[in-house]
Amino acid sequence: MEKLMYALVRPVLFSMDPENAHEFTMKSLKVAGATGLSRLNPKVPDSPRRVMGITFPNPVGLAAGLDKNGSAIDGIASLGFGFIELGTVTPRPQPGNPKPRMWRIPEAEAIINRMGFNNAGVDELVKNVKASRYFRKKEGVLGLNIGKNADTPIDRAVDDYLICLEKVYPVADYIAINISSPNTKDLRQLQGESELDNLLSQIKDAQKRLADTHSCYVPLALKIAPDLDNEQIKNIAATLLRYEIDGVIATNTTLQRELIKNLPHAEEAGGLSGAPVRDLSTHVIRLLKSELGDTIPIIGVGGIMNSMDAREKMDAGASLVQLLTGMVYRGPALVRECVKALD
Repeated sequence: MEKLMYALVRPVLFSMDPENAHEFTMKSLKVAGATGLSRLNPKVPDSPRRVMGITFPNPVGLAAGLDKNGSAIDGIASLGFGFIELGTVTPRPQPGNPKPRMWRIPEAEAIINRMGFNNAGVDELVKNVKASRYFRKKEGVLGLNIGKNADTPIDRAVDDYLICLEKVYPVADYIAINISSPNTKDLRQLQGESELDNLLSQIKDAQKRLADTHSCYVPLALKIAPDLDNEQIKNIAATLLRYEIDGVIATNTTLQRELIKNLPHAEEAGGLSGAPVRDLSTHVIRLLKSELGDTIPIIGVGGIMNSMDAREKMDAGASLVQLLTGMVYRGPALVRECVKALD
């Protein structure tokens, strides 16, 4: 039924500008959650996993980027995800980059975006999380993804992460540290060895303090890029181990264009997601696993367009997976398919 419904809806969505289609989808999910219509969806069977000290109802989550402000949490929850990651959110509201800033590439089952962390600010996100049934009734696992404002100098970036960390800590099941978006100037510099060491040392200290203050330990996961060489990945793994970070999310979008060369919009600046990033992401996961072993779990994301892709991520070393662009092309049925394949 889900496949049939999406087959009818998809042509309408694909006739719209991609960002308008995204906004329409968010409004629809918000209405569905507010009216209770979303609760009519058939439940995805549980397939629990224990990762980062958290029990996830199933191993298939929503990646950050769909709901940046937490405005449609209850509607999204009905789609069957084992966890939902909101954001990326910044300390202050910001509009993001100028439009147009999102393009579909259907021939490659891909999307290019240069949104630029457009969001309503961390206070609005926390307010929306607290208002959601999903949070109030503890219906599932909630990850909050944090970043820096575009106008914050890169040498002060840690200040923005610490502000967000403090504010989201009481309402998050885990917190994702996004240092890998290609759409905020210089952000990926934070993946450098000395920059990452400085960032994680301060964030880890803050986590320990907040755990004491709130009598609750909230895990941290670092989100990294697919455009790293093997030495950079090994350095990041070593830093994660040194600071006992709780998880790593691999990966964000790519700047590479080889697999979409000569296709319409291929030369647009921004991060490329969908099928073309699948192998890049899986390579990073595999190398991380060889460096981290079972010490730090990996959340695999990037190019999961079907259940076989999800299985491949797990076989490479991921403990959980996340979807986003695959949902645009395949619809909500993809969640159920992936959960079944990973059971």
